[in-house]
Amino acid sequence: MEDIIAQTARKWLKERGVTVDDIAELVLFLQAEYIPGLTLDECRKNVEAVLSKREVQNAILTGIQIDRLTEKGMLEEPLQDMLKRDEGLYGVDEIIAFSIVNVYGSIGFTNYGYIDKMKPGILKRLNDKSTGEVHTFLDDIVGAIAASASSRLAHSQAPTPHIDD
Repeated sequence: MEDIIAQTARKWLKERGVTVDDIAELVLFLQAEYIPGLTLDECRKNVEAVLSKREVQNAILTGIQIDRLTEKGMLEEPLQDMLKRDEGLYGVDEIIAFSIVNVYGSIGFTNYGYIDKMKPGILKRLNDKSTGEVHTFLDDIVGAIAASASSRLAHSQAPTPHIDD
């Protein structure tokens, strides 16, 4: 049975419109080219493993809470405006994402940078400022979970032997 922190992290993701399958689709986007026959189910299992980590759950809770407070206008200026606009020079949202990516090694960093730039799938919706919702932290957290699951998946693959010509 999951504890209250894990349950709350999953509940808050769902309330913000993010499902495990949304994140698994990002993993598939990142890894399909490198792992022939990769399935959404295998991606989902790796996302679940990442979500089971306490440091990931803590990042989810912290980021979503800050996003919610920003939506309600409950932060003091200039922070309120910076977070509402998702100011590019702010960077603390990425720092929280890096704490997630760091759990599974350096491949996660390159995966995160790529997916953060491309914004496929759920990340495009989370990054849409026209909805009135604030996902300054959540888009980076979701990208980091996908990058970490991708890294975990890549590390689970048997290395291909190198044959010199």
